[in-house]
Amino acid sequence: MSDNDIPSIVVGWEEWLALPDLALPAIKAKVDTGAKTSSLHAFMVEPYSTGVKDRVRFGIHPLPDRPDIEVYCSADLIDRREITSSNGEAELRYIISTTLKVADEEWPIEISLTNREGMNYRMLLGRTAIRGRAVVDPESSCVHGELSADLYDEITRDAAHSNNLKIGILSREPNNYTTRRLVEAAESRGHLVEVVNTTRCSMTMTSRKPKIFIGDKPLIGFDAIIPRIGASVTFYGMALVRQFEMMGIYTLNGSQGIGASRDKLYAHQLLARAGVDMPVTAMAHSPDDIKHMIKAVGNAPLIVKLLEGTQGRGVVLAETQKAAESVIGAFRGLKANLLVQEFIKESGGSDIRCLVIGNKVVGSMMRTAADGDFRSNLHRGGAAKGIRITAQERATAVKATRILGLKLAGVDMLRSKDGPKVLEVNSSPGLEGIERATGGDIAGAIMEYLQKYAREKRKRPARKKKT
Repeated sequence: MSDNDIPSIVVGWEEWLALPDLALPAIKAKVDTGAKTSSLHAFMVEPYSTGVKDRVRFGIHPLPDRPDIEVYCSADLIDRREITSSNGEAELRYIISTTLKVADEEWPIEISLTNREGMNYRMLLGRTAIRGRAVVDPESSCVHGELSADLYDEITRDAAHSNNLKIGILSREPNNYTTRRLVEAAESRGHLVEVVNTTRCSMTMTSRKPKIFIGDKPLIGFDAIIPRIGASVTFYGMALVRQFEMMGIYTLNGSQGIGASRDKLYAHQLLARAGVDMPVTAMAHSPDDIKHMIKAVGNAPLIVKLLEGTQGRGVVLAETQKAAESVIGAFRGLKANLLVQEFIKESGGSDIRCLVIGNKVVGSMMRTAADGDFRSNLHRGGAAKGIRITAQERATAVKATRILGLKLAGVDMLRSKDGPKVLEVNSSPGLEGIERATGGDIAGAIMEYLQKYAREKRKRPARKKKT
């Protein structure tokens, strides 16, 4: 309905309303045409950013005579304005956009957030919100009846508080698929989620109160952190995760696990020691040992892999002995660290990516290389489809994740005549390929795991310091 339309409903000077976008099914508002701006009771008001848009989280006691009902809400933040109240006091308030429901009618409104704890009405409905929408009958009260407090029966103070977490996602790419899906999964469960740019953070190290800042703003109040550390900022990203760990915050993947997975040589050593099967792998420092490395992995064809490469970059198939010696020599001439690895011919240019959360594989896909390439990475043009993996493959993926000390991992494996062979374990796996290939809600599964263990950590009593 536009402002020029005839208002379709009549409201009294007080009215029972609902704000469905904020999960508030019943709130009694004073309708005041003398006030231009609407206002809503709010406490613990906290603005945050998803990296794509600004939002604000706040708590509310929607019913003055039921202080046990406590609801936490999140909404899009559209402005911050100076509002003058009826007593003449000016206050800088956050302005949100939400949906107002009166009887069967709904329409969008702007509303300011302020503490109305001592007032008889938790909401004031101003003239801007009802202009062109409703006519006020100043002689009538609750024209559309009373909404029962029973609508809040499923919301208790403890449940509403404990079920809401403040989650930080460390990412320099707020618009990419994985970050957006994690934000959606968190917000759909009522959590506050903030995307934190890894390289914009600074740290102060003290013996008692380690802190992290964005600019001059301290990052506080987080219950959990999801690290999405890019390969180019591994060193600083790990230091930042360690700082969160020192602050007692639950991290989905810890700094040690991230470091182990990023150091391909160390990861291979850990997996080999634990008996996880992998393609035969060799490394040497001296150029004089090139022929020995080639022989150790069964001769050509073989794979030459840079330790710092990601997404298939720095991985070369050497099909002959001469080509292998040439490629290895060239990389060594550039002072690059590399591995030489057995080529598993029977895999046919395909590998398996398993997404592991905790002790469970929640999704698996087969990636097949594009024509003329042997690398199956989706970033290199490979194709993917969801598959059912064997019990042995499932156990291998879970074991590899556990050995490297990770809770979330993308485990890449080849199918060989001797069973599954682990290629790599990724501590920041992307979700786009596997969600589209499997049709599964992987982001949701990650959030379910995170909220379970973050809540457990929050409930544990702090250890008393020895005196």
